[in-house]
Amino acid sequence: MWERIASLLPVIPRKTHHPGRKRLDDRKVLCGILFVLYTGIPWEFLPRELGYGSGMTCWRRLRDWNEAGVWQRLHETLLAELNAAGALDWSRAVIDGSHVRALERRPKTGPSPVDRARTGSKHHLITEAHGIPLAVSLTGGNRNDVTQLMPLIEAIGPVRGRRGRPRRRPDAL
Repeated sequence: MWERIASLLPVIPRKTHHPGRKRLDDRKVLCGILFVLYTGIPWEFLPRELGYGSGMTCWRRLRDWNEAGVWQRLHETLLAELNAAGALDWSRAVIDGSHVRALERRPKTGPSPVDRARTGSKHHLITEAHGIPLAVSLTGGNRNDVTQLMPLIEAIGPVRGRRGRPRRRPDAL
């Protein structure tokens, strides 16, 4: 998996005039990011003894990689590999959403109709028949799931991997 991800990461050249501290290895940082996301611990509690660096380093690198589009390109690459292997079932798709409470008001939050108008966000997801995610969107907590149906279907990018035109739509929802 590291070989797939390493080719997608941005290359940051080291400054020659004022080099500063040596940059932590991307592979170690990725392990730290995955450790935090898997265990659910706060970033500041990431144990330095495991060699991942500080939690803030991992958090900053996650932010930078997200802004550089690394995760989107990785998702597209993995979908193409699965499609080439015939592991994606395009016969039907499932769409669902979940509400998550937000502690602060941000651009993609809104008053929740199910949580006494507290701020929240909704995650909308479309998967193929086996449960592999095709697209994800984030909206305010007050958005109805029906209004996000078409934008979510349109968010499915072209899935390559087979001969012919890339697939964009499942057969049925």
